Amino acid sequence: MALSYEFLIERAEQAATEAAGALLDNVRDRALRSEKAWRAMADQLREVAEGRERTRVERLAATALPV
Repeated sequence: MALSYEFLIERAEQAATEAAGALLDNVRDRALRSEKAWRAMADQLREVAEGRERTRVERLAATALPV
């Protein structure tokens, strides 16, 4: 299953909400770690997508006929 950036950010926001409402320190800490992990995955996914787009544009520019 491929993860989407939106899904990952949604999960991070859910974890942040859980952390904000947590009464116990260990529950809050767990939720904050979860949020951090989801955001890291989202950032990595975004960076990969941006890199692919840059590569695609560079390839198109390299194969374009001079005008």
